[in-house]
Amino acid sequence: MNDSRLVKISKYLSKHLRHQPNRIGVKLTPGGWVAVDELLAACQKNQFPITRAELNEVVANNDKKRFAFDSTGTLIRANQGHSTEVDLQLEPVVPPDVLYHGTGHKAVESILQIGLKKMARHHVHLSADIATAKTVGARHGKPVILTVDSGAMHKAGYSFYCSENGVWLVDHVPPEYLQKNE
Repeated sequence: MNDSRLVKISKYLSKHLRHQPNRIGVKLTPGGWVAVDELLAACQKNQFPITRAELNEVVANNDKKRFAFDSTGTLIRANQGHSTEVDLQLEPVVPPDVLYHGTGHKAVESILQIGLKKMARHHVHLSADIATAKTVGARHGKPVILTVDSGAMHKAGYSFYCSENGVWLVDHVPPEYLQKNE
């Protein structure tokens, strides 16, 4: 499959598995799962046919590992980033002492005053490394990397989760746990 088709399928799946499943007539079950056969039939019905081989390739080769199959290969879900109501059934885990958040330079002053908020999503997304945070931040203009004192947050009682693709999730990061990387 060419890269253009891979990107189109990934964007289509992101839209419908993270934000608007009802738009194509699928319902996410607990954990955010939908039956692969149901998804492929819904895509076909909505004039965006995807083969099982294409779906397998998107799951295996998406650079951000946005999607996952269950252990049987019969269910698929988006790993995180949902704006629609869904319980991903993630268990709290102890985070590394430091995590990172990439953002555009225009948002930095506000973030340093009010902290990181999940906005329309279920969680604030954090990265375990600066390079990933920089890539994320670049989507919003000139990237700025914020260091999150996740170890101190955890000790203070904040719950952290780690999605299947390694994105760290938390409900909120208060400003006292943030520092701008210089």
